Formats: sequence, structure tokens, C-alpha cells
Amino acid sequence: MPLALSTLGLPGTPLDQVVGLAADHGWHGLELRCASDQPVRLGLTPVQRRAAARTVGRAGLVPLALASYTGVAAPGPDGPVVADLLAHLRLAADLGCRRLRVFPHGGPGAGTAADARAVRRLLDVADHARSLGVRILVETHDSHRSAGPLAAVLDQVGHPAVGALWDLLHTWLAGEAPAETHRILGRHLGYAQVKDVVSADDLTPVALGSGVLPIADCVRLLPRDGWITWEYEAPWHPRAAPLAPQLGAGGRYLAGLIGR
Repeated sequence: MPLALSTLGLPGTPLDQVVGLAADHGWHGLELRCASDQPVRLGLTPVQRRAAARTVGRAGLVPLALASYTGVAAPGPDGPVVADLLAHLRLAADLGCRRLRVFPHGGPGAGTAADARAVRRLLDVADHARSLGVRILVETHDSHRSAGPLAAVLDQVGHPAVGALWDLLHTWLAGEAPAETHRILGRHLGYAQVKDVVSADDLTPVALGSGVLPIADCVRLLPRDGWITWEYEAPWHPRAAPLAPQLGAGGRYLAGLIGR
């Protein structure tokens, strides 16, 4: 089961240094955070995109996913959301990422209207995503943090280029056991994202296995050829311990769970 590292945990670190840290500590791939202040961003020129792809590839790492912040169920007109999806799909393809992470962002009290927006927009771009070789994965997050609401959207989309990214923290915060999440969402699953936190009231990231999340229960449900990503939310928690010194132990922890 290959292991990927989210670049979210190393804010401000140049891409070549992130790649070196991941490769030196035995990680197999990277989930590349895409934001305007990050090394990976929409504004990269074609030359810069090719250079970024080479930087990741030379280290033998897989560019697992482009992690965007697009909200597919967000209130408002469809046009800007669809345009944003298309721009991120093109960047993902240019970087060699086979997956694009998106959020729901359906807003407070999201229901059928938010679902309809998400379905419409995802269907608008699904064929294009497939032609680029990129699968759009909607994360269990915010308005659709548990498996049921997200699966309802994905069932309506019904397209192989659209699936789910299981963020263990959010399904756990929704009160959902890993077995229940997997039962409902497994048929749509692209990959899983794990982390660990102090408690439901304190989401400060901590070393894998030292917090309260049921990581082992999640891992044992995943396919042997499926990816696991460690997401360490350092930017939102400045008091968190630096991630870099934890990379070796974190990889060994996950490898130990996989080997059980």
C-alpha cells in the first residue's frame, strides 16, 4: 500500500526540498497543495509546470493528487466554479497528477440545492477530466463530511472520472465509524487521507498514532493497492510540532499498520 505525503504540512518549503524530505524518509508520493502562495499554483507557466513535474519525477515520487480548494457545491453561479475546475484539471494533467482533490463547500444547511449544484458542475467537467486522465475526488469535508451525503451526490453523478477522497478526521467528527464510512463510500473511493489530533475539541495535529483518530481501523479497510496520504494541517495550527522531524516515524507507523 503506497504512502503519500501532503505538502500542506510543510508550508513555505520549496518544492525541491519537500521532494527531498519525502524521498529521504521513504514516502512514495506527494499530494500537492495548490494555492496562490505555494510552489504549485494555477499561475505557473508551461515551463514551470514541466520543471515541477521533473522535480517530483526525478526523485522517483508519484504526483498522487493536486489538492485544490474548489467548492463544487458552493452557492452562486456555475460558470466560475466550472472554470476553476477546468483550470485545476489542466494543471493536474500538466504535473502528471492522476487525481484532483476538491471540496463540497455547500454552505450552512446544505441540502438538495447544494447537491444539485455539485452534480451539475461535476457532470459538466467529467468527460473532460476523463480525457485528461484525471479523476476528480470530492473530499469528505465541511457540508458533506460524512459518507452518506457525499455518496448521494456521487451516485447521481455516476461517472468514473468522479469519486471520493476519504478524510478520516471529518468522518470521525461526524460520528461515523470507519467501517460505516467504507460501507457507504467504498465503491467511490479514490484514496484515503489520515492524520491524528489531540481531541475533537482540539484539532492540533500530532504524530500519527499519538492522538485519538481510529487510523488502524481505517487502514485495514483499504485495498492493498490503494494510496494513503498523511495530511498534517500545520498552517492552521502554528503551535503544532514541525512535520519534517516526524516523517520517518510517521511512515514507519503506517507501514506497520499495513503489515498487520
